[in-house]
Amino acid sequence: MTRKKVKMAFIENETARKSTFKKRKKGFLKKADELATLCDVPICVVVNSPYDAAPEVWPSRETANKVVAQWSKMSVMDKTKKMVNQETYLQQRIAKATESWRKARKENKELEMKNMMFDCLSTKTSVPCIPKCDLRDFGSVIEQHLKDVNLRMEHLKRNEVEGSSSSLVHAADVATTSTVIPMLEMGSSSVGFHEKIRDQIENTLNVKKTDKDLDLNKKW
Repeated sequence: MTRKKVKMAFIENETARKSTFKKRKKGFLKKADELATLCDVPICVVVNSPYDAAPEVWPSRETANKVVAQWSKMSVMDKTKKMVNQETYLQQRIAKATESWRKARKENKELEMKNMMFDCLSTKTSVPCIPKCDLRDFGSVIEQHLKDVNLRMEHLKRNEVEGSSSSLVHAADVATTSTVIPMLEMGSSSVGFHEKIRDQIENTLNVKKTDKDLDLNKKW
């Protein structure tokens, strides 16, 4: 069973508030003890509440005095180096959330343009149906995929040349060419497949360019 999320708001009921305070204080002191033990750092905790006659000091007043004395000897710059107020904290949270939102929006836009590109290739849609505000992003995605396709084709061609050369040398040694022909046919078919994809994408780009020229003619 999942634990119910605690609502971070003031507890109106005094009995429930006092019970929560005791449980939370115990857990907080336990975490402080674990931090001091695991990391070997000087820690003191002072709890001043309306439920106790005097402030509670953990682990002892002597330890707390040493920590406070060490803090007092520090320079103002060292004291405030990692200190933030509520305004600064909120600004940092807003900046972090804004950056995450921009990253997610960029990824979603790229995915949308990629799906639109494949829809154009499969004739589910056409370039004239794409909103004008998306044409720039759409063109960038197509250009990137064209680069990827060209790199892949170059890689396949290099493998073909290397494979053909090694096969021909092997064929000369064994006086047969039976293993060379299938390899060449496989390479040519894979290159032809990628050339077909490239032609489809270039046709799509030409349609976009023609549509843009028509828009300019309309303005004149």
